[in-house]
Amino acid sequence: MHAPPLVALAGGACPVAAPPPPWLASPRAAILAAPARLLRSRRGALRLEAKAAWRAAWGGRGPRVPAKGAVLASYMGAEEVVGPSPLLDEEGLDDEELILHIRKELEEGKLPADVASSLEELYYNYKNAVLQTGNPDAYEIMLSNMMALFDRVILDVQNPFTFPPYHKAIREPFDYYMFGQNYIRPLVDFRNSYVGNISLFHDIEEKLHQGHNVVLMSNHQTEADPAIIALLLEKSNPWISENIVYVAGDRVITDPLCKPFSMGRNLICVYSKKHMNDYPELIEMKRRSNTRSLKEMALLLRGGSQLIWIAPSGGRDRPDPSTGEWYPAPFDSSSVDNMRRLLEHAGVPGHIYPLSLLCYEVMPPPQQVEKEIGEQRVISFHGVGLSVTEEIKYVDITAHTKNADEGRELFTDALYSSVVNQYNVLKSAIFRDRGAAAASNTAISLSQPWR
Repeated sequence: MHAPPLVALAGGACPVAAPPPPWLASPRAAILAAPARLLRSRRGALRLEAKAAWRAAWGGRGPRVPAKGAVLASYMGAEEVVGPSPLLDEEGLDDEELILHIRKELEEGKLPADVASSLEELYYNYKNAVLQTGNPDAYEIMLSNMMALFDRVILDVQNPFTFPPYHKAIREPFDYYMFGQNYIRPLVDFRNSYVGNISLFHDIEEKLHQGHNVVLMSNHQTEADPAIIALLLEKSNPWISENIVYVAGDRVITDPLCKPFSMGRNLICVYSKKHMNDYPELIEMKRRSNTRSLKEMALLLRGGSQLIWIAPSGGRDRPDPSTGEWYPAPFDSSSVDNMRRLLEHAGVPGHIYPLSLLCYEVMPPPQQVEKEIGEQRVISFHGVGLSVTEEIKYVDITAHTKNADEGRELFTDALYSSVVNQYNVLKSAIFRDRGAAAASNTAISLSQPWR
């Protein structure tokens, strides 16, 4: 039997933001006026047009970040990432020296050219986004986080990590989970972020502690979805933030820039249905791998107390090509039904909840599904949203039909409709400046549990 086509991975009204402090105004204007566009000289060396503008704005080099024991701070506080970090041991490294370090690794053959190029591009895109926060420590936050990422990427290129079918988050000697949290945290505008029905997350956690299993049927928007979910719940439901298991596609465990973040999450690793036929010679290998992952998931569910996140759409949401509007991609009924049957056959009580995510502005995917690994990362600072509604029971939805195919479609439609309804409420609060009170309704109550 082949594995089911499980799919990929990988938060009141916002007051008018105060103008950026004087120290930030000039560099921000300069860097945004000169976007980081990677070019190649005739000798093949990478350079960035934004570099000269940045140096001029700062009057030379940017401020340095203390090296050892770097603290990755943000709008929501600070956490220290512990573990060996050769790059962070270099005293007083600044942004120019960081880029030179990457180029040195490239010249010495320790870093592939495409990875070096992606790292430089990501660096300037991430810098632009973090500097938009207005945080007086924005530069130090950005540089510290990018130093940690560069370090992890280089270490993995030199000694690649291989993900098993079921991967548990690596928390020591280097805490990859907290590394991912702190990297994405400064991209989230918490003042304009919301959680829908926070009380239901408390109910879900209680069921998990009683030994029940819970599956979250969700839309999927960005590579940062796991961090977004965890960040919005880390104050109110830290146990959920750290213990959720994500059904993850192969791209987030093979892309060099994704791997360090994926290493900090609990994952069931599968080959996505959308990419199953990318390379015909690998189809059978992918099917065997998915079968192993299916068995791992079944074992987990039999043990109880598992919280599984899955996107039955088969991948990330994309905007409507005619309107440009983003919306949750339709759910695949076979994925929904396979997950439901796994849950029912586990031998312990199981529950399915529809979950909605709105976070595409932080890190939108390419407009089209790409075959090759190594997409461009566009990054911004923005409000995000997460919402869950009451459990939807298969027996309730299918009570009036005995046709299995019809029942499967009815159940899938019910889950998807709930996700879309929640998405529209989040969209109203975040993009139409309605805030929690105005956007909430009788079924979806928005709040900011970190306040």
